[in-house]
Amino acid sequence: MKHLVFFVGILMLLACTMASAQEAVYNFGSLQLHPDGNLGFHTNLVNDGDFDQNKGLVGFYTHSGQLSIGGQRIPRFYDAEVAVDADLILETSIGITNNGNLISGDIFTPRTRVDISSNFFDDAFYTGESSTSKVNGYVALFNKSDFIFPVGDAERLRPLTMASLAINPMAKCAYFFENPNAPQSLQTTFSTERKASSYLSVSNLEFWRLEGDVPAMITLTWDGLSNIPALGVYLSDLKVVGWSKQGEQWVNLGNTATSGGLEYGTVTSGVFLPSEYEILTIGGNDTALEKFETIELANYFMTPDGDGRNDLLILDGMEKSPRNNLQIFDRYGVLVYSKDNYNNDFNGTSNRQQVVQRGKGLDNGIYFYVIALYDLRQKHQGYLYISN
Repeated sequence: MKHLVFFVGILMLLACTMASAQEAVYNFGSLQLHPDGNLGFHTNLVNDGDFDQNKGLVGFYTHSGQLSIGGQRIPRFYDAEVAVDADLILETSIGITNNGNLISGDIFTPRTRVDISSNFFDDAFYTGESSTSKVNGYVALFNKSDFIFPVGDAERLRPLTMASLAINPMAKCAYFFENPNAPQSLQTTFSTERKASSYLSVSNLEFWRLEGDVPAMITLTWDGLSNIPALGVYLSDLKVVGWSKQGEQWVNLGNTATSGGLEYGTVTSGVFLPSEYEILTIGGNDTALEKFETIELANYFMTPDGDGRNDLLILDGMEKSPRNNLQIFDRYGVLVYSKDNYNNDFNGTSNRQQVVQRGKGLDNGIYFYVIALYDLRQKHQGYLYISN
């Protein structure tokens, strides 16, 4: 430890043995760390004084057992690192103003205490996140528009990415590997049978809780324990869904991009206001959608050159099922077009954000389409050739 500076008021740093034989360092005064200062804790910290004017590095280290941070005052660190193999338990919030280095062990906050979180202020960031070094509980941001919350449960990193339309004064997130129908950590339930659409399916394995008052798009992650095949056959079937506070039901928040495969991947929502939803998770298409009968749909040829001939994709039988969903994929399996309630108006232009030439005509070539006819409870697929 070097250049450790104490200032303003009475400082009392005491290494004590509590009744439970748990050692702790108590701060009752005022403590400051200069830019080139280092302070390492190998025991618990109880902070009841000023410990928020720091420019150096504060670390928490142990090769066995847990460490904890508690007290009546919230410590705020410039640089902080955690190498605690059996977790750093937060009994009060902490703040980071520059870098949080996650080396080993989780930062744990109680999911029943939304007021306790690991906070990142302004330009603060983190490094080293993994399945064995993350925040197992709540993470909060202050004065940021974009952020990846390094959240998960005891064994898995399950980040949520938020891209906001403006600066968030505050936003907070946690991941729950719990059934929304009967969550252990929350006092209410979110029935996966209460849905705005009967054609929507909702994960009963996990969810995220996100607070925020600025419209945003979010990206959720999945892994092998998410059982994504139960939600959709194609990645394009997936969507972000949220439990509406007003409607008290699950609502489709969209799918503007997907990546990965059925074992690991991501899905990105459309723009929505997080504060209008209690929890969020991954949804898909209801598996009750089956081919009870087959409508024969042909392969189609388009020449979208504006001459009035073959400019639009006219699919036979659309008038029999106004409620439908059309998806078009390129030869690499990338979704280039998706539309609910398709009305024969595709003109060869992509409407997907991950396509480089969004808003422009698609390249010449063969495409694959899937049409779900909800009114007829049928699904069919075919090929489409585009020649400009």
